[in-house]
Amino acid sequence: MSDRSRDFDVVVYGASGFVGMLVARHLAAHAPAGTRIALAGRSPEKLEAVKAKLSVDWPILIADAADEEALATLAGRTRVAITTVGPYAKYGRALVHACAAAGTDYVDLTGEVLFARDSIDQNHELARDTGARIVHSCGFDSIPSDIGVHVLHKLVTEDGAGELTDTTLVVTSMRAGISGGTIDSMRYQVDAMRREPALRRVAGHPYSLSPDRQAEPRLGRQTDLRTLPASEVDPRLRGRLAPFVMASYNTRVVRRSNALREWAYGRGFKYREAMSVGASPLSPLVAVGTQLGLGALFLGLAVPPTRFLLDRLLPKPGDGPSEKVQQSGHFTMDIFTTTTTGAATPPGSAPRATPVTRPRP
Repeated sequence: MSDRSRDFDVVVYGASGFVGMLVARHLAAHAPAGTRIALAGRSPEKLEAVKAKLSVDWPILIADAADEEALATLAGRTRVAITTVGPYAKYGRALVHACAAAGTDYVDLTGEVLFARDSIDQNHELARDTGARIVHSCGFDSIPSDIGVHVLHKLVTEDGAGELTDTTLVVTSMRAGISGGTIDSMRYQVDAMRREPALRRVAGHPYSLSPDRQAEPRLGRQTDLRTLPASEVDPRLRGRLAPFVMASYNTRVVRRSNALREWAYGRGFKYREAMSVGASPLSPLVAVGTQLGLGALFLGLAVPPTRFLLDRLLPKPGDGPSEKVQQSGHFTMDIFTTTTTGAATPPGSAPRATPVTRPRP
């Protein structure tokens, strides 16, 4: 694995934060023998505490998120940089640019469409020139969506069933918590759109992350906030579907992947995500309640009086789900499509493109 022209194989930036600590813990338990790992951040004391907790003897690198020179040095010393420091629009721009310039592979967990769009504009061509692989959104958003559709397309291609058209990911089961960093990223993006209303059009455009929006096919309105009968997705499904909280980001990532692959999924590929709320007599009300709740959350973060209240109720940066919640967390997602040959996938029951998944201890 090692490239001896660099000092490290992996640097975890933000290792003393809630999610960064989880990443470091996973590497300590599962990284291949001989992997050269370093922890990075701005506080030597906190990073030393992480080392002690994990019982590892990894080097420590100190770099503030605003120190471009220190970040350039960090990027030049490692093959891969993993950053968990958000909001990425606030703390991530300098590091991703440093990695693109140094030819260093970069991985993050962003779900911020405005940051991702800015990173694409600033770094895509540079990374292509240097050979850096810039991979945003390598967490719950958007790996299940992006890899799930990729696997589905592969299966359809192997069956000779044509290209994908109407495709829907349905979250059929999920239990999870939310970190304060995720909430903070939502706040930061809402504030950015409030300061610059033009950014709302960027965030709301269905092809906001695509390489060339003008080259995208005109497929009509594609909304992420609909409620709909589950049978509209597949006649064998029952109950009601509500909006999925990450759909407005995941859908744009999947559409970008299609465009980067020269529309391999198809130029008629339409993609959406939804969440099952069951088939009880109350499911239509639950679906509408979910729809209104998501809208109220984003509106509440934008309006000062409710923002004041939400800031005191929602998790703070550095907070996150308990160990018990992490270990019991899971999700199941089914992906349905109709192809250009008229085939419906799945022919029998929905393939679990992303099966029930639990974190490794």
